[in-house]
Amino acid sequence: MTWLPLALLCAFALASADAATKAWLGDYSARELALIRFSLSAVLLLPLLGGLPSPMTLPAQFWGWMLLMWPLEIAAMLLYMAAIRDHPLSLTVPFLAFTPVFVVGIAYLLLGEQVSAQGLVGIVLVVVGAWLLNVGRARLRDWRSWARPLAAILWEPGSRMMLAVAVIFAFTSTMGKIALEYIPAQQFGAFYFMTLGLLVPLLFATPGLRRMVPGEPRSLRRMVERLLRRPAAVLTVAALNALMIVTHFMALALVEVAYMIAVKRTSLLFGILYGALLFREPDMRTRMPAGAVMLAGVAIILTG
Repeated sequence: MTWLPLALLCAFALASADAATKAWLGDYSARELALIRFSLSAVLLLPLLGGLPSPMTLPAQFWGWMLLMWPLEIAAMLLYMAAIRDHPLSLTVPFLAFTPVFVVGIAYLLLGEQVSAQGLVGIVLVVVGAWLLNVGRARLRDWRSWARPLAAILWEPGSRMMLAVAVIFAFTSTMGKIALEYIPAQQFGAFYFMTLGLLVPLLFATPGLRRMVPGEPRSLRRMVERLLRRPAAVLTVAALNALMIVTHFMALALVEVAYMIAVKRTSLLFGILYGALLFREPDMRTRMPAGAVMLAGVAIILTG
C-alpha cells in the first residue's frame, strides 16, 4: 500500500476524532480527554502487540530514543493544553502549521533525508494554506495582514508555546521513524501509545505537573466514572484516534517524514468541512481558498 492513502486516512481519522470530541464530549476536561486519546486508544491497540519483540532483545539505541521521546511527547501535551487554555486560539493554533518546515531540517540532521526543490515548494504551500485557514487576524485579500499573527511571537507567550510544540512534534515524528528500524510500524504505534497511556495517569497523580494540566483536578477514579457515562462516544473517539496512530506510523515508514507530516496537516481541511456540515460554522468562503492552497501543495509533493 502506498503512503498517500495512509497519510490521508490518518488526517481524516484525526479530524474525525476532533469533530466527535467537539460534538459529544465538549463538556469533558482536558484531563479526561487525554485519558481517552492516550490511555483508552492504547487499550484498543493492544491486539497489535502480538509478535512484538521481547523488550530484552531490543538494543540500547532503541531505548535511548524512547527515553527522549516520552518526555518530549508529554511536554508537548502540557504546552499544547496550557497554550489553548490561557491564550487566544487565533494566536496559538496556527503555529502548529510550521511542523513540516521544522521536520525538513530535523529529518536531514537525524536521518539524512532530503526533499526535492519541488517537494519543498509543496511543503511551503501546505504550511501557508494551514496558516491562512487558522489565522483570525489575517484577511486573504489583504496580503499585508498575513504577517500580523507572526509578530505575536514577540509579545504573546501562547504563540511561543505553540511554536515550541511544533518543534517538539517535528523531533518526535523524526525519532519515531528511527524507532521503526527496530519494531514494525503497526506494532510500534501500539507499543508507543501503550507506554504513553500508562504515563499519562501517573502524570495526573504528580502534584507539580498536575497543576499544569487544565481542568478540574478530579481523581483518576472519578474521571473514569465520567467516561463510562458515554461509552459509545468515548469508544468512537478512542477508536478514531487509534486509527490515526496506526496509519501515522505505517505512512511514516514509507516516505520522507516531511512529506508525510505535510499531508497529515490536511486534517485541517477535513476539520473545516466538519465545521461547515456538522456545526454550521461560518466563513467557508474565506477558508476554501486557503484549502485550495493546501491541496495544491499536496499535489506538488506527489508529482515531485
